[in-house]
Amino acid sequence: MQRRDFLCALGLVPLVSALPNLAFAAMPNANYRNLLLLVELKGGNDGLNTLVPYADANYYRLRPRIAIRRDEVLQLDERLGLHPSMQALLPLWQNRELAIVQGVGYPQPNLSHFRSIEIWESASQSSEYLADGWLTRAFKANPVPASFAADGVVIGAQDMGPLGGTGARAVAINNTQQFMRQARFADSATSKPNNAALAHILKVEGDIVQAASGLSGEHAFKAEFPKGQFGNALKTAASVVAGKSGVAVVRVTLNGFDTHNGQPGTQQRLLKELAEGLATFKSAMQEIGHWDNTLIMTYAEFGRRPQENGSMGTDHGTANAHFVLGGKVRGGLYGQTPSLSQLDGGNLLHGVDFRSLYATVIQSWWGQDARGILNGKFPALDLLRV
Repeated sequence: MQRRDFLCALGLVPLVSALPNLAFAAMPNANYRNLLLLVELKGGNDGLNTLVPYADANYYRLRPRIAIRRDEVLQLDERLGLHPSMQALLPLWQNRELAIVQGVGYPQPNLSHFRSIEIWESASQSSEYLADGWLTRAFKANPVPASFAADGVVIGAQDMGPLGGTGARAVAINNTQQFMRQARFADSATSKPNNAALAHILKVEGDIVQAASGLSGEHAFKAEFPKGQFGNALKTAASVVAGKSGVAVVRVTLNGFDTHNGQPGTQQRLLKELAEGLATFKSAMQEIGHWDNTLIMTYAEFGRRPQENGSMGTDHGTANAHFVLGGKVRGGLYGQTPSLSQLDGGNLLHGVDFRSLYATVIQSWWGQDARGILNGKFPALDLLRV
């Protein structure tokens, strides 16, 4: 049996780097029993048609064809509302378990997909290049307990994103359905030390095998996840959380947000998938008594320009709105609504540095000092009841 064949049989991608000090427990103030679920909105979601400034005439002036009509908006207050396809998130908003952070971005924004997502996932300055992801640095500073199945799990993508670089026990589950069918293979495989070829594989890839055997959750959820790739990824994420051992972070990706043309139909479908998927994930976490220890956070490389283009779409922009959900979240609106009358070269000015979201996770959720990890002081947002 070849090494890669063995890993593929598990639905895993061999992108694991082991910390040299995995035998050490995390520092007492690093509470990794608090789970982070990161949701990447790949391509750059249009924040203005997600959190809609329906009371601002400039919004309709800039978007005469693709703006969400005022009578369709799911009103949150007298100025702002959600896209109508996000109905499934309204109960979380009403229970004050959903926070929406407005105007999230960074100085000197880069409008390249590849560079901007690097900036977001490494938590770097616009002109700075860092080899390690921000989560990798967090786990270097305060290691996840060795008893955990893995530091982090990436579902449905091969790139490790914020778990990239060297120093995190990270597992990429590329084929979610295959993984769910075959995860138990890891348990049976580890019980055959007389197989010389397999023994060599286990020796080289011990972390992957250990992670896979610990990630095979046995819980049969009553919650019915939406059909499709994103729903399957969230179902796998829920099963990972219900597994024998812990993980500190899971990342899933919802693709398709680069809406240069035909945005209304595409975004409606994607935001419906997002809302229904996250609402179902909440139900699954409640089933296993984990909702109060779960924090969900969205991110994307950038937002879209305020003015629609000639193809019923929007082009690469800057500041964006992002969601934070969980049983310990103080629901509500955070940050300032970006001005549509004072634009910077046709783009929105950001008011919240994205690294403040990360500081909220590192400092408030996990109880670490975020300054060294983020290479600067970024104030955590007061949106958690911890």
